[in-house]
Amino acid sequence: MPHLEPRIVHVDDYIIVAEKPAGLLSVPGRGEHKQDCLIARIQASYPDARIVHRLDFDTSGLIVLARGAEMHRRLSMAFEKREVDKRYFALVHGHVLSQDGEVDLPLIVDWPNRPRQMVDPVNGRRALTNYRVVERSGTGPDAVSRVELEPVTGRSHQLRVHMMTIGHAILGDTLYAPPESAERHPRLHLHAAMLAFDHPQTKQRMKFVSPVPF
Repeated sequence: MPHLEPRIVHVDDYIIVAEKPAGLLSVPGRGEHKQDCLIARIQASYPDARIVHRLDFDTSGLIVLARGAEMHRRLSMAFEKREVDKRYFALVHGHVLSQDGEVDLPLIVDWPNRPRQMVDPVNGRRALTNYRVVERSGTGPDAVSRVELEPVTGRSHQLRVHMMTIGHAILGDTLYAPPESAERHPRLHLHAAMLAFDHPQTKQRMKFVSPVPF
């Protein structure tokens, strides 16, 4: 499936930055039919590549991979310490009234319905998302907001659940938006558009930007 081929944005002896297309797993799933994934494709050319963070199957955009165990350790530590700056863009249902704000709602896996996640104030892990409205368009059922999202924490499905919970599910989200959304929108409108971090070897600040495809 050549249209699912990741694009290499940057490569050196220590890291790889790639652009993952929507519809490609970051890592292998269960079963033979889920072995095709970003890391497998990258390792075909760079066998020492290691996954540091993930993007959902339906999410497109920038992802950084480490080359070798030591770079993996350093980059993983940077993510853990929240030293990596990430920005996503999304199209969401309805007009978000506040120009900007935050969603601070703890998340936990919804075990009977996994991989869905859900808000759980008692047992959930803290999840914080900052948002900013870039544009509002359409009216009535066709009302849409373009938003910039900053995941301060990195929980699974965090952006998708947070936007759904405040009443603005992401267009084309088959897990959290109304069923008709997936029928009208062939892909999840969520894209990892910016990634900035200190290079794990040189310590130089690096910033990568990916055009939003919707």
